[in-house]
Amino acid sequence: MNKQAFDQTFENQNFSGKKLPAKEYDNCTFVNCDFTSTDMSVVTFLECTFDTCIFGSVMLKETSFQEVTFTDCKMLGLDFGNCNSFMFSATYDHCNMDYCSFSGLVMKNVMFSNCSLKEVDFTGADITGSVFNDCDLSKAIFENTIAHKADFRTAKNFTIDPEVNNLRKAKFSRSGLIDLLQKYDLDVT
Repeated sequence: MNKQAFDQTFENQNFSGKKLPAKEYDNCTFVNCDFTSTDMSVVTFLECTFDTCIFGSVMLKETSFQEVTFTDCKMLGLDFGNCNSFMFSATYDHCNMDYCSFSGLVMKNVMFSNCSLKEVDFTGADITGSVFNDCDLSKAIFENTIAHKADFRTAKNFTIDPEVNNLRKAKFSRSGLIDLLQKYDLDVT
């Protein structure tokens, strides 16, 4: 088994139901790859790009994502909470991430742009400095979430209770303030 893969491009590869062959991927690009039921446990991705890939039922135990970019990926129901938090750094652009979980994960300064994040679980996560640019957060769960300086100004359909989350210096648009007050059943006009 290869220990490392450097500067490689993997295009139209089917990794379904397999264990990834390397333990570390450095500056690799994955294009149109299928990772359905793939075991990515204890694998490190450093400065990698995933473009138009499919992820489903992926094993992410102690997986490390450092400076990784996901673009146009389908990532339904992944449990990122099992990932290695050390230096976790990712950018998600135009990804469908419905039903994923980031529960308990330290994921500071993560960028979500134009993503569907319906029913995503951020319970106990540290999303300090993260940005939710034009993201749909319908029924996303925020409970005991640390969201210092997180930017929700262009996010939509979120419900965040300021009493059970740490929102110090978080950014919201004026219209987003209604979503913060939703539990009080106020009539705001």
